[in-house]
Amino acid sequence: MVEKVTHLTKEGLRYYQNLLAEIKGKRALEIAKRIEDARSFGDLSENSEYDEAKAAQAMNEAERIRIESILKNYVLIDDTNLTTDEVRLGLVITLYDYEFEEEVDYYLVGSSEANPLEGKISNESPVGQAILGKKVGDEVEVKTPGGEIVKYKIVDIKIPEKKDVV
Repeated sequence: MVEKVTHLTKEGLRYYQNLLAEIKGKRALEIAKRIEDARSFGDLSENSEYDEAKAAQAMNEAERIRIESILKNYVLIDDTNLTTDEVRLGLVITLYDYEFEEEVDYYLVGSSEANPLEGKISNESPVGQAILGKKVGDEVEVKTPGGEIVKYKIVDIKIPEKKDVV
């Protein structure tokens, strides 16, 4: 199976490294303790605490595998030589939304860091795909999952402030 390459900002890389350490350390120890405590209740065949702890262990293991895959197959978004001449990963893009007649900022990141509620969109999202490589003043039309066409104008391209954005 070919692993998917994930684009990560430095902040995203740090986030996933810290999360993996927590999953392998603190979380794994807490779950092991829950399993041990549940075993002390006796018969495991009707022990809901044991079943819940084993389910938590399986979920933690699945999350560990997912994050290790991301960290094994990532490409770091190099922010040392970012320019604002065109839209690319790692930049903040100000779009004018013609439908709502307002400007909105989006931080263009890889899919594993995307969180639209925090203003982070993926380069793989419909909007991300449409604006990638475009310049200030360009207009794009984006087909939404519902089939609607939304029109945007690229108003500004900025280098994000140096802070944790994840």
